[in-house]
Amino acid sequence: MKYSLAGYEAKDAAVLVNSPRYRMSFSTGGLFLQESVLLATLYGEKKDWDQVRTEVIDNNLLQSRTVSTTKRIVREVIGRLQELDDQERQLLVQGNTEEQSSLLWLAICRRYPFIAEFSQEVVREHAMTYHNEISADDFDAFFNAKMEIYPELEKITDSTRKKQRQVLFRIMREAQIIDSNDTIIPASLTVRLRELLCSHQPQALVHFPLAEGCQ
Repeated sequence: MKYSLAGYEAKDAAVLVNSPRYRMSFSTGGLFLQESVLLATLYGEKKDWDQVRTEVIDNNLLQSRTVSTTKRIVREVIGRLQELDDQERQLLVQGNTEEQSSLLWLAICRRYPFIAEFSQEVVREHAMTYHNEISADDFDAFFNAKMEIYPELEKITDSTRKKQRQVLFRIMREAQIIDSNDTIIPASLTVRLRELLCSHQPQALVHFPLAEGCQ
């Protein structure tokens, strides 16, 4: 399957071409649900990301084998959590696993435009056309299409690209976007999460397969 700009209006294409460079540093770990809830809880107490970072690293709160691993995970998780607003982070701390997973998927989409566009142009489009499985070929076709818009993607090695694909599929499984067979799972957002997003971020619903729009 080939993905291109054919489906975009001219103004949409211009926005893509003039967008900032993609952030492609998502080849670390997966959804990091437990780690994210821990760091979000600490931030709720301290209101300072530097203090959160210091406490987690100095006390090895993630129980990592090496300091370098802890630092890498903390950097990635904080970057994602900073994409959520105060209300969203509060629900992340207080919510159930389903809500937490959905919020972290949303944070990842906000942090990584590549993933956000994949969620809309591939996952959502597949779901809407009853093509319910996502494959490695879908990722590769999408990646190749984006290289035409963002030439810097050509610098990514095949091994890094493969790792990014593996991590993205792992994240989608852990976030319940797809199941263990890579079949799309229709979104079933809780009432309070839907109400929260509809109150100030209704556009966020496009990142959840077949999610109903706000009324």
